[in-house]
Amino acid sequence: MSGTARLDRLLANMGYGSRRDVQKLVRLGAVTLDGAPVADADMRIKLTPDLPERMQVDGRPLDPLPGMALMLHKPTGVTCSHKEAGELVYSLLPSRWRAREPALSTVGRLDKETSGLLLLTDDGDLLHRIISPRRHVAKRYVATLARPLRGDEGAIFAAGDLMLDGEDKPLAPAVLEPLSPTLARLTITEGRYHQVRRMFAAVGNHVEALHRDRIGGLDLPADLASGRYRLMGPDDLAAIFA
Repeated sequence: MSGTARLDRLLANMGYGSRRDVQKLVRLGAVTLDGAPVADADMRIKLTPDLPERMQVDGRPLDPLPGMALMLHKPTGVTCSHKEAGELVYSLLPSRWRAREPALSTVGRLDKETSGLLLLTDDGDLLHRIISPRRHVAKRYVATLARPLRGDEGAIFAAGDLMLDGEDKPLAPAVLEPLSPTLARLTITEGRYHQVRRMFAAVGNHVEALHRDRIGGLDLPADLASGRYRLMGPDDLAAIFA
């Protein structure tokens, strides 16, 4: 992000409250820049990459500027939605981030009972680059199956002519890696509704547990615990498209 923004508008859009709330924070001396209290809520601030390091609000570093991206280790039982009933992935983030404008959105979805790597961003261009069918960004899943693999699933998935029930276009080729008789990795380049579960159903099996561990060339970090998130840097973003 570059350019400038009015301080009160910037902080309000980042979820710190209404513009009136931000003006009150400034009057109380709770907003500092380079160690000194900011004098005017309507001053224009340069949106430099180091601003979150230089500015504090209520004694804490400024949240990431618009254009943020993060990875989250989604647990089962939470839904990728802003509105549905039950626990939502956004409840795993700081409450202030849920009031940001532009809003944070998931990059694609994982169904409620699927765990693993989930990306979120407020950068619409980045979101569309990742999910665009023209990019062919691969997604890798580990599936725990109800029944042992037959042995022909890899060839069926790789052929590029598998039709799912209710659809009129075959699936793109996918890569199956058996890990044990009832455990397999599956790499796909599409994002159809419940695709992995429906693929195994098409070959007479049932997915009992599903976990996504990679998007593009970006792996879910081994030290990122379930339910936790981490901001993404340029290297992480580059890895997606590597």
